[in-house]
Amino acid sequence: MRTEVAAMLTAKGLFQEIIDNDESFALFCSIAASGESQGGWENARIAALVAPGMRDLTPKITRHGADEDKHGRIFNALMRKRGLEPVPVPPDTDYTMLLEQRGIGLAHDKLRRDEPLSEQDIIVYLAHSRVTEQRAADQMDMLVTYFGSHPELGKAIHMIDNDEANHLAYCHEELLRLARAGHGRLIQRTLRESALVEIQVYRDVSLAVMGHMGRILRWPRPKAAVLTAGIRGMYGYERAAGWHRMVGLKMPERLDALGGPATPAPAF
Repeated sequence: MRTEVAAMLTAKGLFQEIIDNDESFALFCSIAASGESQGGWENARIAALVAPGMRDLTPKITRHGADEDKHGRIFNALMRKRGLEPVPVPPDTDYTMLLEQRGIGLAHDKLRRDEPLSEQDIIVYLAHSRVTEQRAADQMDMLVTYFGSHPELGKAIHMIDNDEANHLAYCHEELLRLARAGHGRLIQRTLRESALVEIQVYRDVSLAVMGHMGRILRWPRPKAAVLTAGIRGMYGYERAAGWHRMVGLKMPERLDALGGPATPAPAF
């Protein structure tokens, strides 16, 4: 009995429950698609407004946005394959919006204005992206481990995972270049501030998502309590030391990872 309970509470077991139920799968894909689409819009606006002295970054930022848009289309396509429609995204699960409300990244009001961004704005964007792309890359690595061979999700997961690895590599490479150009203190300060807020937002969003999934899947209270404790425990670890993995910079193996056009997803 204990073995069955332990298996049920593993990441793989929980995600299996979510994808096996149409209602929870639609919510999962809708949340993911919304976040990716927001990221696509943000990158497109940043590319259009990039600081005059940093225009060499424009193609890479454009590529980043195109990848995010593609991911949003992939999640919507996964729903269509099941005959499902996107569902409204609960505000408490909107990771991108909650980060913006906490002052992380570039404010949408600024991106809606047709005014060039400053070099500092671009550094803030890259530092914020380095933190959030670490989270995305970690999540996709986990999904590839557990569901990389899944007949319905495997191809999509591998494609998105490869893109997220490219995005993370791009952030490392560009931030290191800017640090060598004299922006090191701003980069490190912004990385630290972004990481400490991100782990709080990720905790809150994780609790909200598990709450919504628990109601859909009718998880018993003891199971929900264990999951809540696990999320809070992970936050405690990240607050104490785990956030450091999100602020370090090293030259990536994938150089110029966003140096070409976005990879299409014809199957989706």
